[in-house]
Amino acid sequence: MENPYHNVKFLLSAPSIRGCPEDTGFEVVIAGRSNAGKSSAINTLTGQKKLARVSKTPGRTQHLVYFELDSDRKIVDLPGYGFAKVPLEVKKKWHQSMEEFFQNRKAISGGVIVMDIRHPLMEFDQMMLNWMTAMNIPVHILLTKADKLSFGAAKNVALKINKTVSRYRNVSVQTFSSLKNSGIEELHQKLNQFLNYEN
Repeated sequence: MENPYHNVKFLLSAPSIRGCPEDTGFEVVIAGRSNAGKSSAINTLTGQKKLARVSKTPGRTQHLVYFELDSDRKIVDLPGYGFAKVPLEVKKKWHQSMEEFFQNRKAISGGVIVMDIRHPLMEFDQMMLNWMTAMNIPVHILLTKADKLSFGAAKNVALKINKTVSRYRNVSVQTFSSLKNSGIEELHQKLNQFLNYEN
């Protein structure tokens, strides 16, 4: 099968669930704390350097950003969370918006939670994990910036996180490095499952 992720195109940016495209087909949501390497991971996944803008100001994108693979399959880049310098009111609005999104969006067939391997499963990661698993959405945890640790240390973190999330159903874990281009194939395989691509 030709790699469909290299043909992904920007579709639209929505400030809330009301601006989302028709709720049909398969959608994979990609979530992550600000500065966890989410934009870099999306760019590496798709082989497109500027698809998701890598901002030097984390948490700047407060919209749901849709990318289209084909008429039935989409990737949704969720607003970065954990943004320290944002007022409490904005955080509350984000919280309500995300809760509404997960409770009402039927097309979500999988979720990827991007975490910096050096700071995994922080409060906001746990919140995302709880939201997704509560809605029976299968989750794949992507431990980014694995190049910052030795191979053995990175493997140990992945094993530890795997053990921690074993109480949930349908949660998988892998290490990933945009810098070294490592872990892309494993991520593709997982997304293929979520997006109902035939192997």
